[in-house]
Amino acid sequence: MIRVLVVDDHPVVRSGLTGMLSVTEDIEVVGEAGDGSEAHALVESARPDVVLMDLRMPRTDGVTATGAIVSGYPSTRVLVLTTYDTDTDILHAVEAGAAGYLLKDTPHADLLDGIRAAARGETVLAPPVAARLMSRLRTPSTPPAAQPSPRELEVLAAVARGLSNAEIGRELYIGEATVKTHLQRLFTKLDVDDRTRAVTVAYERGLLPNPRTT
Repeated sequence: MIRVLVVDDHPVVRSGLTGMLSVTEDIEVVGEAGDGSEAHALVESARPDVVLMDLRMPRTDGVTATGAIVSGYPSTRVLVLTTYDTDTDILHAVEAGAAGYLLKDTPHADLLDGIRAAARGETVLAPPVAARLMSRLRTPSTPPAAQPSPRELEVLAAVARGLSNAEIGRELYIGEATVKTHLQRLFTKLDVDDRTRAVTVAYERGLLPNPRTT
């Protein structure tokens, strides 16, 4: 039997995955967790063969939890299962030690095959993820010109403080349309698709001072 721990911050998703896996003859669900820190704690007691790990969760995200689990429990394989397929998400998960990266629209049979492959020690990648990784490997390193400008970082710092586009415009004496333009350029340069992820990546890269360390 392959022992699986299901990790996702949405109870309905956890329940659906658990129900699907529980009727599979060679898979046993040994626990559920709603965030990365809970998952890390459960690995100690449940000792799963495979952890199905969501990425974006409260408290401790999936990448951080993956790194902790892989380093502390090398026999446990972490298989990412998420809706996000940006280059940044994929690379961070792989760098943290994930054994594979699947998307939540993966067909039922392919997900089961992925769990079995991960348990055997194989690498599992959804076709779109594999394509993005190959493209990334073929693409030269990001040139300095692609780094956010000082003005763009000013806008992002205001976003990090919770200001709306209109409030940012008033504070920086620029139009709301200009704020949106700066944000779109930031999204492209940071390879993200929303404001929250842009701030998170900026903290990770040291582009903004992280409030947790200041």
